[in-house]
Amino acid sequence: PDLPVPPLASLRIEPTSPRVPLTVTPTAGAQGRLAIAVDLSDESAYAVRRSVQNYLRPGDAVILLHVRPTSVLYGADWGSVQVQTIPNSTTNHENTAISGDHSDEESQQKLENDFDVFTTTKANTLAQPLVDAQIPFKIHIVKDHDLKERLCFEVERLGLSAVIMGSRGFGAARRTSKGRLGSVSDYCVHHCICPVVVVRYPGEEESGKKKIAGEDAELQPVPEEELEYYDAEEEHGGLS
Repeated sequence: PDLPVPPLASLRIEPTSPRVPLTVTPTAGAQGRLAIAVDLSDESAYAVRRSVQNYLRPGDAVILLHVRPTSVLYGADWGSVQVQTIPNSTTNHENTAISGDHSDEESQQKLENDFDVFTTTKANTLAQPLVDAQIPFKIHIVKDHDLKERLCFEVERLGLSAVIMGSRGFGAARRTSKGRLGSVSDYCVHHCICPVVVVRYPGEEESGKKKIAGEDAELQPVPEEELEYYDAEEEHGGLS
């Protein structure tokens, strides 16, 4: 008989620099605790789909992990999400009389709230392949201005056994023509305490059109060369 589709987990966006270690209750009978690190880009959506097809095993406890910039002004350094893409985030100068620091603070707070809603909605969209495959998961969103270090910190704090992430999207603007990893994925490869699986984004379709996050597509086996495996433990000899 078909198993019930797991419900989407309620989201909690945590503040910066937590002082108390977080305890995450794994899925019952979980074999491993894995995270798929996402940055709300099309490349991250691709990494989620490929994880479902090729990497996740029955019984794994899956966490969709996203580090949200402390300020939306940092968004340009974190994947493809720009402030202009946030619904209702633009200011209507004809209907709003803004004066003084208080109004500026209100405007900034509204922008932050809008971005929180946008982040939550986008994270649920990225998780759809997990829902379709009936894989139980949790969505974990935190805020920090230092995105790379916070991602590695959360990996340790959550006690993860492996992390899957895309090679593009994370700092993709700084990728070179030789196809080196983006700044965030490269940092995680060298600093995470657990193995990191980097999924290479295929780029353009044969038709020249880029894949769209959430696009309906038939799941096909991924060529082995599209997966790049990096084991931080082998490089660093474990946690120092």
